[in-house]
Amino acid sequence: MRKSSCLLLVSLIVGSTAHAQIFQRELGDFDLKLGTTPTRSMAQGLVKPAAVGSFHGGLDLSHDSGLYVGQYAPSMGISPGKNLEIDSYVGFKQPFDQTLGYEVGMIHYSYPKVDTLDSQELFGGLTLLGSRFGVAFSNDPDKQNNTLFADLGGNQPFGIGVSMKYTTHQLNTPVAVDGGYVGSFTDWSVKLSRPFMGVDLDLIYSDSSLSGSDCSAYSGHNSECDGLVTLKAARAFY
Repeated sequence: MRKSSCLLLVSLIVGSTAHAQIFQRELGDFDLKLGTTPTRSMAQGLVKPAAVGSFHGGLDLSHDSGLYVGQYAPSMGISPGKNLEIDSYVGFKQPFDQTLGYEVGMIHYSYPKVDTLDSQELFGGLTLLGSRFGVAFSNDPDKQNNTLFADLGGNQPFGIGVSMKYTTHQLNTPVAVDGGYVGSFTDWSVKLSRPFMGVDLDLIYSDSSLSGSDCSAYSGHNSECDGLVTLKAARAFY
């Protein structure tokens, strides 16, 4: 799977300046989407975010029955210091009615040009009145992760979107730090999003249960171990 995963991604190499762009085409009973952000609802909350300045993109193919498959590359490995990563997913999504639905699936994280083990993630969740609530379980080469996430897209006061993620990490081998060892930790993030004059604005707060010298053991989802506030602005050029 590591070698064949590259084939689908040849069809799309796009830059991070083209934020949230989606190209869609119907193929009989199938719906094909190409884009610069993950188009699948639950997978969108789980795939590892692209670093600023990296090239990223992917595709998604879904059937009228609710079955879907797709691939997304958070990094094409073009930027200095960034390795090619391919996130392949498969799942099933079905609405109970227009207000309630469910989704289950799996994501496979691979690094074709790096000598490291692949990892897998199982996910599932509910969609309620336009908001998403999910849970995921993954096995990285060095730790086990359990994630809860929510995207309150169905209720946006003042047009502000709110999404949250909370993850517990259990290390396979405790890491030595000053004064002892770290065998597990948690991290979390809260993101506020709002479009303004054609610009997508994101205000993100992230933190973890580690601090001080214990941060040397941190290997979570956030870019920093300690509390960090990030303001991100992106504008689509096509």
